[in-house]
Amino acid sequence: MAKPGQSSFRRILLSRILLLSVPVLLIGEAVAFRKARSILLETARQNLTESAVRKGESIEDAIAALKAISITASQTQILQAGTAAQKQQYLDQLASQLPDYVQCVHLKEAQSQKQIASTCGNVWANTKALLPTPQTRSPLDTPIKVTALLPADLPTGAQNLTSGSDSLGQLSLRLSTSVFTPTGQPRYILSIQAALESQEHTRRGSLTGYTVVIAQDGTILAHPLAECVGKNIQQEPDAVRLQRIVENAIAGLQDTQNVSFTKNGAEFLAGYSAISSPIANEPNQYWTILAVTHLDSALYGLREIKIILFVLTIGLLAASLLATRYLARDLARPLEKLRDYALNLQSHHVVERVPHNFKIREFQQLAEALERMVERLTASAEEIETAWEEAQVANQLKSEFLATTSHELRTPLNAIIGCVRLIRDGCCDDREEEMEFLQRADEAAIHLLSIINDLLDVAKIEAGKLSVVLEPTDLQQLLKEVINLQTVHIQQKGLQLVASQGIEPIPVQADPAKLKQVLLNVIGNAVKFTEQGRITISTRLESVTESSPNSSKSRVIVTVEDTGVGIDPALQHKLFRPFVMVDGTTTRKFGGTGLGLAISRNLIELMGGSITLHSAGAGQGTTVAITMPMMDLAPFRSHQVREEPQVFDHLHLPSS
Repeated sequence: MAKPGQSSFRRILLSRILLLSVPVLLIGEAVAFRKARSILLETARQNLTESAVRKGESIEDAIAALKAISITASQTQILQAGTAAQKQQYLDQLASQLPDYVQCVHLKEAQSQKQIASTCGNVWANTKALLPTPQTRSPLDTPIKVTALLPADLPTGAQNLTSGSDSLGQLSLRLSTSVFTPTGQPRYILSIQAALESQEHTRRGSLTGYTVVIAQDGTILAHPLAECVGKNIQQEPDAVRLQRIVENAIAGLQDTQNVSFTKNGAEFLAGYSAISSPIANEPNQYWTILAVTHLDSALYGLREIKIILFVLTIGLLAASLLATRYLARDLARPLEKLRDYALNLQSHHVVERVPHNFKIREFQQLAEALERMVERLTASAEEIETAWEEAQVANQLKSEFLATTSHELRTPLNAIIGCVRLIRDGCCDDREEEMEFLQRADEAAIHLLSIINDLLDVAKIEAGKLSVVLEPTDLQQLLKEVINLQTVHIQQKGLQLVASQGIEPIPVQADPAKLKQVLLNVIGNAVKFTEQGRITISTRLESVTESSPNSSKSRVIVTVEDTGVGIDPALQHKLFRPFVMVDGTTTRKFGGTGLGLAISRNLIELMGGSITLHSAGAGQGTTVAITMPMMDLAPFRSHQVREEPQVFDHLHLPSS
């Protein structure tokens, strides 16, 4: 039933599409335009960065080639001992084979600076050629001096040696090599002047860029504008960005940056890279190589994209006007069918309606149905997850119980079966050996019986049927018996036993057999989990004041301290649970079912006492304290046990 203020989905969809078509399409055009501009800029950045890397590699390759040519030429016999005419003829022939960017090759005497031969006349005759350092030739290396020439260093007429009016904007270099005498002294200086990276007039839209070379100190060594060569970047209008580019390039980064090289504020896009400076006296210095292009050139074609987007927007608006009517009908029909299905699916449930804050009738009805459906699915999923977790825990406990118990039962059974079969098959040499195997079988059977008794005790504990028979018992005597039983195991492991033997008896109300079982479990665990060191057993009496001010009661505390493997404090609370040991490695190494401490705690509590365990951590030993109330007899109220520690040093049994 439709309510006032609500309208059909089809009618609302029709009106909303018509109202939102124009702004959505305009926003789409703006986003597409910005995206196209971003893509063009990103493409330009990548191309300019790659171009800067290629330009740097080209400069390095050209310098390396010129160095090789200089070394080869300086070692020729003609330059070392030939006549002036022969030297001139050799330089002319060498110049004809060199690349076009080589301007001049000339030879001067090292001392007098007299020009001997030159391929460019007397242009460089009055310039001084410096000897490379070092000035002696090593057996494996010929020194070469590379110098970057600025416009102030170029003699008159040098700019006419290469074609084009922008030759001064090129990277001008001089490579000087010593020509040595047979005795190893420099006699001549062979110099090669070259103008690298000829500046081309790149076409509109080209992304290779012009070449700009900047030294690490900020000096511009090459620039498409000849008047900029030799200046420092601090003199440029965009000095901050240029300085940042130099720093990033030296740091090993390869990227692009917007810069301005001219005073009219025109924007350029520059990709940059860095190469090691070839100048010999500039160790750990770098040249920054820039590939620069105008921002309009990087965005070439953006105007055509704008026209295409505008035409496309007009066409989409016209098409949307025609398609809106049919689109509204096609979108509303599936939604109406889904509404009917959801209502039929949950119609047999009486549920509270959702808040009536929807203006669209179909969405209101769909929200009610889906909300109930989601609640039911969520509740079912939670139930399934809880059941699955409980099943996982139960399965894990069952697996751990079966693995531990089967291992502990199998070990003594295998020993019994093995000993019996050896005797049955007549493998023993004499009666004494038979008795030895029977003794081993007997010990294994007793061990097996103790495990089964432990399992039965746990079953009784869980069923609430475990009981004890309390009677006056001498705790001191029981403790001595347990120590005597464990002495052999302690000696076999080479441990040291420190036991406080009291003179007077310690009367407690307990079940002797059960209390002895607890003491055997605790001291046996100390022996089992201690590989080296000692075990300390002590007793002490404490007076406990009860609620009545005139009454007091004593209790005895038996402490068993070892230097064994220790226990992580976070795991100590688990040890009093049945079938629980610290971890699987402990079970495999030391054995046991994990029942001893659980049974001991229940037995001690049934006798009115308590048992606690403390360990500082793994490898720091364990201390177990058993507290029992003493019998309320007058002769023992104020009696204090006089303890004289007796040390049982470990005995090394002879090896068999």
